[in-house]
Amino acid sequence: MIQWRRGVVIEVRSRWAGAVEYAVRLASDEVVRALGYVEVVGDLRPGTAVLLNTTALERGLGTGGLAIVVAAPDALPRPVDDVGAVPGHVVKARYTPSQTMVLGVDEQDSEHHAVLADADDLAGLPVVVADLHSALPAILAGLRETAPSLRVAYVMTDGGALPIDFSRTVAGLREAGWLEASVTVGQAFGGDLEAVNVHTGLLAAHHVVGADVVVVSQGPGNLGTGTRWGFSGTSAGEAVNAAGTLGGRPVCALRISEADPRERHRGVSHHSLTAYGRVALVHADVPVPRLPGDVGARVTEQARRLAEASGGRLVLHEVDTDGLDTALREAPVPLRTMGRGYDDDRAGFLGAAVAGRYAARLASVRRASHLD
Repeated sequence: MIQWRRGVVIEVRSRWAGAVEYAVRLASDEVVRALGYVEVVGDLRPGTAVLLNTTALERGLGTGGLAIVVAAPDALPRPVDDVGAVPGHVVKARYTPSQTMVLGVDEQDSEHHAVLADADDLAGLPVVVADLHSALPAILAGLRETAPSLRVAYVMTDGGALPIDFSRTVAGLREAGWLEASVTVGQAFGGDLEAVNVHTGLLAAHHVVGADVVVVSQGPGNLGTGTRWGFSGTSAGEAVNAAGTLGGRPVCALRISEADPRERHRGVSHHSLTAYGRVALVHADVPVPRLPGDVGARVTEQARRLAEASGGRLVLHEVDTDGLDTALREAPVPLRTMGRGYDDDRAGFLGAAVAGRYAARLASVRRASHLD
């Protein structure tokens, strides 16, 4: 089901990366927030008539709670003169009205094809895997607090938003110099590099970007149904498998909460327990934050049970949180997860930050060994 509405742009409210937020007046005279992607619909001016998809907005969804500009019929972007001459043939958001053709870093027209053609090894590269996109800045805060000179690449999977331009977080982190490059994989698109899947995305981060650490997560938005297996975060376990299969060093960032009203997400979320405990099948490190009080005891016990059930596949590493409060509060982008800020759910951000801190230590040792 898709809900369509017609309206007129009355104001440009904000812009970041390749996205623009507009105020659009509907035929009913209601004014709504609408998101347009410049490469898809152009850069629109007030007075432009637009066709909107308002499905998520009218259902009151969180991350997706915006109208999306589908087209401006009277102000279409200028077409490419010769689309056949444009390099690249990888189609993303395939067979949807908004499908887009990109140059894949690993395809034949790419300057990097020769490097990636037989690439098969990450050479121990630390790969931090997280369930939620909101973990990204916290992981980077932990990384930078420990080793600020590390080159970090972000691999965005297609479990959430497909256009990376939707993410104000990525735009802010790139502007602040916290990310060396982004790689969009699967159906996700718009990164500095495009790759077919997580495997080639990781290989590109290593061989093309030259990253010291890679962070993998889905884009903004997280689909969950309240069932054991019905959530998009299972892709975290698949990313752990990809990293381990390619000779990387998977680091599992635990999704933790001390404030989520849902019991299944209190302490260590069932998303992490399922993705790392059931979906992931390779050896991986699991940093566990040393937290005070009841939440700390609960997280430690849940992590212990997770490791025991893995039969030695998952190795726990307790990590101190000293100094991470300051690092997190100095992040260049807002820290928010599931509608909660840092002071609302401190444990959640610390859980992500210790994964960054642990990966930074691994990367520093790896870098030093390569220099010897």
